[in-house]
Amino acid sequence: MLHAILDILYPVRCPVCADIVVPKDRRICFGCEKKLNFISEPRCKKCSKPIEQDQKEYCSDCERKDYHFEYGYSLWVYNSVMMKSISDFKYRMKKEYARYYIGQVIENYSKAIYKMEPDALVPVPIHKSKYRERGYNQAEILAKGIGKELGIPVLPNLLIRTKKTLPQKQLSDKERLKNLREAFRFNETEMKNHKKGLKRILLIDDIYTTGSTIEACTNVLMENGIERVYFITLCIGKGF
Repeated sequence: MLHAILDILYPVRCPVCADIVVPKDRRICFGCEKKLNFISEPRCKKCSKPIEQDQKEYCSDCERKDYHFEYGYSLWVYNSVMMKSISDFKYRMKKEYARYYIGQVIENYSKAIYKMEPDALVPVPIHKSKYRERGYNQAEILAKGIGKELGIPVLPNLLIRTKKTLPQKQLSDKERLKNLREAFRFNETEMKNHKKGLKRILLIDDIYTTGSTIEACTNVLMENGIERVYFITLCIGKGF
């Protein structure tokens, strides 16, 4: 009875068109799901960007950059459809979209995540000023949902964003790295509270563009005793 009432009061909304989803057991419209560009092989073995040449192992970006994270996965190409969906999720209080996102992460990458053997999931943090504006960190919502489904601890405060950086999309690769330098701080208290110890961390974020944010977080984690860092994001840009 309770579920029936909740379905009436809060029907599932499609994360693409925002209409009520039919049938009720789905979390996205059939037609809208076809608009999403799911990433499949061939993909870069480091960052998961789709690549056109199946004989290549890495995208040109990963070939020329010395990233310190192990590797990661993304669900979709960051096209105009997902750009709007994630923007609504982040800035327009569409937190319910996370249920579809999380479900897709579990369906597509649960085995890959277990293979990574992470000691904890860590959402990429946002600055406290942005948190006050939005009221939530979208990466933390994703991390907690994934962690709950897979039984993996989530440490939302292991990394703290200490610097309010410029929007990354306005910057070049070099400017992005400079912009993010010293933007994150390691929280030793959070580390000590996790009594089982931390050696492997899985970072969770919404979008991977050039990898600068994931790399900046990785460097801080490794400087503080973390041995291996992986990542999962919802979207990633196309390979080049």
